[in-house]
Amino acid sequence: MGEPTPTPADDATEPLQVALAAEHAAVFVYAALGAQTSRTSSAPLYARVTRAYLVHRNRRDRLAAMIAATGADPVPAEPGYSLPAELGTATAVTARARELEEGAASTYAYLVASTSGAARTWAVEALLDAAVRGLGFGARPERLPGI
Repeated sequence: MGEPTPTPADDATEPLQVALAAEHAAVFVYAALGAQTSRTSSAPLYARVTRAYLVHRNRRDRLAAMIAATGADPVPAEPGYSLPAELGTATAVTARARELEEGAASTYAYLVASTSGAARTWAVEALLDAAVRGLGFGARPERLPGI
């Protein structure tokens, strides 16, 4: 929260909106994944899911601020998002979290390609963070994550 909010160029508003929409979905899905984990029976998974939820919530808020700084209205969250039918196992929760982080890496790769300056620097950090978090959920290392 203490970091200044990067101010993007006006032509970056649409890519920022795309990233914000993805973060709305990630926050929703991670909340559902958190409800499927347990502090006692799967403490490491619970901790990873909780950290991911908090990071994505922070990114969502940051993106909304960046968009508002351009004078545009941030895209609102959808009323709900699709969840897999089966999330009752640690394996299913881990797989869905991995998919979320791989999707986040792709979204931030697009944002890196569509921005410049401080907004691009922020997007690069978000891309790297998503790629590393994905590894914690079993993703394979890639030379160019998100691409």
